[in-house]
Amino acid sequence: MRKPRNEVVAPALYVAFGITQYTGAALAVVLFTVMAPTTVAWWRIAISAVVLLAWRRPWRGGLTMKEMGTSAFFGIVMAGMNMAFYEAVARLDLGVAVSLEFLGPVAVAVLGSKAWTSRVAALIALVGVVLISGFGVNLSNPQIGWGIFWALLAGALWAGYIVIGQRIATTRSGLTSLSVGSIVGAVVYFPLAIPDFVVAFESFNMFATVVGVALLSTVIPYSIDQIVMGRLDAPTLALLTALLPATSAIVGAVILRQFPETPSIIGLICVSIAVWLASRPEPIRPPKRK
Repeated sequence: MRKPRNEVVAPALYVAFGITQYTGAALAVVLFTVMAPTTVAWWRIAISAVVLLAWRRPWRGGLTMKEMGTSAFFGIVMAGMNMAFYEAVARLDLGVAVSLEFLGPVAVAVLGSKAWTSRVAALIALVGVVLISGFGVNLSNPQIGWGIFWALLAGALWAGYIVIGQRIATTRSGLTSLSVGSIVGAVVYFPLAIPDFVVAFESFNMFATVVGVALLSTVIPYSIDQIVMGRLDAPTLALLTALLPATSAIVGAVILRQFPETPSIIGLICVSIAVWLASRPEPIRPPKRK
């Protein structure tokens, strides 16, 4: 018996979401040799803002001042998250940085749930972090320590991004708010890019790579995300989300030739399991009899 079209297409789109997003991150790593990570992140945000503004045209949406303010704050958090993440992947393997960053969404899920699975997820995530940061990386290198710091900061900002984004999504299109937030984030963080943002104009290939990072890391993944959310049930989405840390490790190995040590691989698997447990919907319990 053939599966309904959505049951096949939606998971495939989500896999494409992960591959596209982390391919963009791998491409960004290549740019770190000529531009600071924060500058590459700024270009990603700025170009995404231009594309999203042209697409969503938020000025036609009748946004209130309160909604504009919330969207602006959302954009500042989102841009900060991207910059912290790029600082992390400049110092850590892509799979390791993504795994540590995922602690943010796990924390949101754990704190917002009373289910026993959330407590187990928190414990497994902690084990994963110890394996990655305690045994899977060389802590004698100060750059590695800073990489862990930036990855955890990116995770904390991701947690804030989720909380704010969920509030926005209940009243208005997330992409419309993202278009407003992106331009605000680009303006607020522009001073960090001033020293070397003009490097992007040194050649056509350079600028094309910068545009490619923006499209692969933000525009395409967020568009896919909006399509997928309405087509997948919660258990399937939880399972696919749990595959993202592993996806980032595979992309890092294929494109960047980054092969994590055994403890990091085990820690990455632990984080993936924690993401899956934390993302699962809570079972509906029957009401107690009086």
